[in-house]
Amino acid sequence: MSPMHELSITREILRIALAEAEKHGAKRLTAINLQIGELSGIVPESVQFYLDMLAQGTIAAGVQLKATTVPVTARCPACDATFPLDSLQFTCPTCKGPLTLLTGQELQIASIEVE
Repeated sequence: MSPMHELSITREILRIALAEAEKHGAKRLTAINLQIGELSGIVPESVQFYLDMLAQGTIAAGVQLKATTVPVTARCPACDATFPLDSLQFTCPTCKGPLTLLTGQELQIASIEVE
Protein backbone atom coordinates (compact mmCIF):
# COMPACT_ATOMS: atom_id res chain seq x y z
CA MET A 1 0.00 0.00 0.00
CA SER A 2 1.42 3.35 -0.96
CA PRO A 3 1.78 6.10 1.64
CA MET A 4 -0.41 8.42 -0.45
CA HIS A 5 -3.17 5.80 -0.47
CA GLU A 6 -3.08 5.58 3.33
CA LEU A 7 -3.14 9.37 3.51
CA SER A 8 -6.36 9.53 1.50
CA ILE A 9 -7.91 6.70 3.53
CA THR A 10 -6.98 8.45 6.78
CA ARG A 11 -8.41 11.73 5.49
CA GLU A 12 -11.74 9.97 4.84
CA ILE A 13 -11.70 8.23 8.25
CA LEU A 14 -11.14 11.59 9.94
CA ARG A 15 -13.86 13.28 7.84
CA ILE A 16 -16.42 10.63 8.82
CA ALA A 17 -15.42 10.66 12.51
CA LEU A 18 -15.51 14.48 12.71
CA ALA A 19 -18.91 14.64 11.03
CA GLU A 20 -20.31 12.10 13.48
CA ALA A 21 -18.75 13.85 16.50
CA GLU A 22 -20.05 17.24 15.43
CA LYS A 23 -23.51 15.80 14.71
CA HIS A 24 -23.68 14.82 18.38
CA GLY A 25 -22.34 18.15 19.66
CA ALA A 26 -19.00 16.79 20.86
CA LYS A 27 -16.44 19.27 22.09
CA ARG A 28 -13.56 16.91 21.40
CA LEU A 29 -12.96 13.69 19.46
CA THR A 30 -10.59 11.61 21.61
CA ALA A 31 -10.43 8.20 19.90
CA ILE A 32 -11.37 6.41 16.72
CA ASN A 33 -11.95 2.67 17.06
CA LEU A 34 -11.12 1.09 13.73
CA GLN A 35 -11.54 -2.49 12.53
CA ILE A 36 -8.79 -3.40 10.07
CA GLY A 37 -8.85 -6.67 8.15
CA GLU A 38 -5.59 -8.64 7.94
CA LEU A 39 -5.75 -8.49 4.14
CA SER A 40 -6.58 -4.75 3.92
CA GLY A 41 -2.95 -3.67 3.68
CA ILE A 42 -3.59 -0.84 6.16
CA VAL A 43 -0.88 -0.22 8.76
CA PRO A 44 -2.35 1.25 11.98
CA GLU A 45 0.86 3.14 12.78
CA SER A 46 0.67 4.93 9.42
CA VAL A 47 -2.97 5.85 9.99
CA GLN A 48 -2.07 7.28 13.42
CA PHE A 49 0.80 9.26 11.87
CA TYR A 50 -1.54 10.82 9.31
CA LEU A 51 -4.25 11.39 11.92
CA ASP A 52 -1.77 13.36 14.03
CA MET A 53 -1.00 15.54 11.03
CA LEU A 54 -4.52 15.95 9.63
CA ALA A 55 -6.33 16.51 12.94
CA GLN A 56 -4.30 19.58 13.92
CA GLY A 57 -6.57 22.58 14.43
CA THR A 58 -9.74 20.45 14.69
CA ILE A 59 -11.69 18.99 17.61
CA ALA A 60 -9.78 15.77 16.87
CA ALA A 61 -6.33 17.19 17.65
CA GLY A 62 -4.50 14.48 19.62
CA VAL A 63 -7.02 11.79 18.63
CA GLN A 64 -5.92 8.24 19.42
CA LEU A 65 -6.41 5.40 16.95
CA LYS A 66 -7.54 2.14 18.57
CA ALA A 67 -7.20 -0.55 15.91
CA THR A 68 -8.62 -4.05 16.12
CA THR A 69 -7.33 -6.58 13.61
CA VAL A 70 -10.00 -8.71 11.96
CA PRO A 71 -8.69 -12.17 11.05
CA VAL A 72 -9.25 -13.78 7.67
CA THR A 73 -12.12 -16.26 7.58
CA ALA A 74 -13.68 -18.09 4.65
CA ARG A 75 -16.70 -20.18 3.78
CA CYS A 76 -17.03 -23.01 1.33
CA PRO A 77 -20.22 -22.57 -0.72
CA ALA A 78 -20.16 -26.29 -1.63
CA CYS A 79 -20.22 -27.81 1.89
CA ASP A 80 -20.98 -24.64 3.92
CA ALA A 81 -17.90 -25.11 6.13
CA THR A 82 -16.65 -21.89 7.76
CA PHE A 83 -13.11 -21.61 9.08
CA PRO A 84 -10.16 -19.26 9.69
CA LEU A 85 -7.54 -19.00 6.97
CA ASP A 86 -4.05 -19.34 8.36
CA SER A 87 -2.38 -19.50 4.97
CA LEU A 88 -3.13 -18.74 1.37
CA GLN A 89 -5.24 -21.79 0.77
CA PHE A 90 -7.74 -21.52 -2.06
CA THR A 91 -9.78 -24.67 -1.49
CA CYS A 92 -11.87 -26.00 1.36
CA PRO A 93 -9.95 -28.32 3.67
CA THR A 94 -13.11 -30.42 4.07
CA CYS A 95 -14.32 -30.94 0.49
CA LYS A 96 -11.64 -29.18 -1.62
CA GLY A 97 -14.25 -26.79 -3.08
CA PRO A 98 -13.47 -23.11 -3.88
CA LEU A 99 -13.68 -20.57 -1.04
CA THR A 100 -15.52 -17.32 -0.43
CA LEU A 101 -13.80 -14.83 1.88
CA LEU A 102 -15.99 -13.72 4.77
CA THR A 103 -13.69 -11.44 6.76
CA GLY A 104 -10.20 -9.99 6.58
CA GLN A 105 -10.60 -7.24 4.01
CA GLU A 106 -12.59 -4.75 6.07
CA LEU A 107 -11.67 -1.24 7.04
CA GLN A 108 -14.40 0.37 9.09
CA ILE A 109 -14.97 2.74 11.95
CA ALA A 110 -16.46 0.65 14.74
CA SER A 111 -17.03 3.65 17.04
CA ILE A 112 -15.67 6.99 18.14
CA GLU A 113 -15.02 8.35 21.61
CA VAL A 114 -15.85 11.98 22.38
CA GLU A 115 -16.04 14.44 25.25
